[in-house]
Amino acid sequence: MASFKMLSIFIYVLLINIGGLHASHKIFPEYQSLDIEHVDPTFKTAYHFQPQKHWINDPNGPMYFNGVYHLFYQYNPWGAVWGNIVWAHSVSKDMVNWESIEPAIFPSEDYDINGCWSGSATVLPTNKPVIMYTGIDKTIRQLQNYAVPKNLSDPYLREWIKPKNNPIAVPDKSENASAFRDPTTAWKGRDGHWRMVVGGKRNMRGMTHLYRSKDFKNWIKAKHPLHSVPNTGMWECPDFYPVSTSGAKNGLDTSSLGENVKHVHKVSLDITRYEYYTLGTYLTHKDKYVPDNTSIDGWAGLRYDYGNFYASKSFYDPVKLRRVMWGWANESDTEDDDVAKGWSGVQLIPRTVWLDPNGKQLLQWPIEEIESLRDEKVEMSNLKLEKGDFSEVKGVTAAQADVDVVFSFPSLEKAEKFDPSWDNAENLCGQKGSHVEGGIGPFGLLTLASEKLEEYTPVFFRIFNGPEKNVVLMCSDASKSSLSPNLYKPSFAGFVDVDLKDNKLSLRSLIDHSVIESFGEKGKTCITSRVYPSLAIDNNAHLFVFNNGSEVVTVENLQAWSMRRPQSMN
Repeated sequence: MASFKMLSIFIYVLLINIGGLHASHKIFPEYQSLDIEHVDPTFKTAYHFQPQKHWINDPNGPMYFNGVYHLFYQYNPWGAVWGNIVWAHSVSKDMVNWESIEPAIFPSEDYDINGCWSGSATVLPTNKPVIMYTGIDKTIRQLQNYAVPKNLSDPYLREWIKPKNNPIAVPDKSENASAFRDPTTAWKGRDGHWRMVVGGKRNMRGMTHLYRSKDFKNWIKAKHPLHSVPNTGMWECPDFYPVSTSGAKNGLDTSSLGENVKHVHKVSLDITRYEYYTLGTYLTHKDKYVPDNTSIDGWAGLRYDYGNFYASKSFYDPVKLRRVMWGWANESDTEDDDVAKGWSGVQLIPRTVWLDPNGKQLLQWPIEEIESLRDEKVEMSNLKLEKGDFSEVKGVTAAQADVDVVFSFPSLEKAEKFDPSWDNAENLCGQKGSHVEGGIGPFGLLTLASEKLEEYTPVFFRIFNGPEKNVVLMCSDASKSSLSPNLYKPSFAGFVDVDLKDNKLSLRSLIDHSVIESFGEKGKTCITSRVYPSLAIDNNAHLFVFNNGSEVVTVENLQAWSMRRPQSMN
């Protein structure tokens, strides 16, 4: 652990370098260095990753090294709003039970004195990890830097040093120095040279700048970006990695190339505060990425998650041969509320990511290790729900649960006609909520519900008869989630690309006090909601299955588990 003297220096460096830097985050000078004396645990999650107090945002540099999983993340040690950002550091053997250790990176040099922002980790073939991150210098330029472990024999890699040749990438005249950030994990090309990309924009054209290096120390900017698209604005937190087209769930090392490989290009759009990805081809001879014609860049494109989900970062897990993705969920309450409760932000459950066998999208599923927290189990089967029916799932801790259910329906004849102008799933969900009667649906779960349903967050499906095939809408609707009038309570939604030949749909929801992560049809469509009930808190929370459609829906099988807290959560 750092000595008291080192900690004092660290605090001093932070306090003298609070600036007006925010990128897309709001600045609250009166709050950002207001230390929290009391933490209100009412809405703190039980099994999601959260520090004891204060602000967190982007997950940074997740990696596996010598038997230990590492997660770094943007963190304010001195307040519950954005500011004073350091790279906090936690370690785990299973990505479920975590131990918090001292921050890995904090402002200390001319090139990062005004902030140590997001980045990635790369484990070199020599088994040496390297962190690459964005630093903000005295002139408020965004620069790319790197750090290496001070002692590789330390299993937790507690201390990191910044080599003297930093920064390694400085914005040139063609780049926007205030929109040049978040370097990716690097990959090695066929020529033996390393590559990484950095998010940016030129006017309103979003882009991922490409850099190359022979030795991982000296980096040269490529003549052309890896990818760019007009009218999309700043591309934050880019990610670029390969996925297998063989149909297997196995992930690929970030440097994997060749046959049976597609690439994923993901960006977080500062304009919308949502993430979008495309699938495509990496032309190695040109160092260019070309999306498939089934993928659309920008806000009409594919999303990992259609709710409170941003700044995701993935890594290759060499132990279980999988690609694992972390995402950050921000708050839906006010900054005053955050200060009052003493914390803000949560990291979502890590997800395994692989290519759908249809080749048109990714699939996501909570890592299997989270199932180790399952406790008491309840089941339902063959429960028929007529129009207007709802039935409580009893015997489970409804505020802290893992629920997996399969619904079925006898036919598709009663599906409502789909209007092609309904191209915005979120608007459609708001228009046809869980209480509006349909043909097939709405049906699903009422999560974090009060006993008399004064408040609830429904996660549900609604099926339409489209011009070519049936259209499935999935919603997580927070509009009825709380009696409080001062909350952001959106109707999040996405369409599910699924063949309904067997007349079944599956839904899994991870419910954790103020977070609901839902996975439709085995991870084809995922939605996260942040909610703050007034009544449905702790033991006063309830869970129901429901159907508001004219077609009978059957709960073929429902399994629900109360979830334990991890053993070493800080």
